[in-house]
Amino acid sequence: MSSEQGFEKFLKQREKAATAYINGDAGPLGELSTTTNPASFMGPGGGEIHGAREVTERYASDAKAFANGSTGHFEIIHAEASGDLGYWVGFQRATTYFKGRADPVPFNLRITEIFRKENGQWKLIHRHADPLAEVQERK
Repeated sequence: MSSEQGFEKFLKQREKAATAYINGDAGPLGELSTTTNPASFMGPGGGEIHGAREVTERYASDAKAFANGSTGHFEIIHAEASGDLGYWVGFQRATTYFKGRADPVPFNLRITEIFRKENGQWKLIHRHADPLAEVQERK
């Protein structure tokens, strides 16, 4: 398997981890996340988290808000891996259920993720997610 095919396979695994996450299970995402600094997370609610342990703890904490029944997918605009670094840029689209709420909530995010190869395995080292906003007219 070529390095490019290996990264494409990894991105499919990453998307499955995202689906588990929006169903309240941060375990698969934790397995794909680095345990070595540097690491960072800029979430859709704003702010930033630095440090591998802190980022992984935040993912675990945030996933607890989601309930089963959520569905989603990635729309990758472009992705590439070269050497020990890889990335993807695009959209994460989901219909999510939150604990304590009966109605689903649309979740449309702009995403940039950066990965580093550690001991032969791709690991998430940076995630930037922000809400997809409508294009504003320029005046």
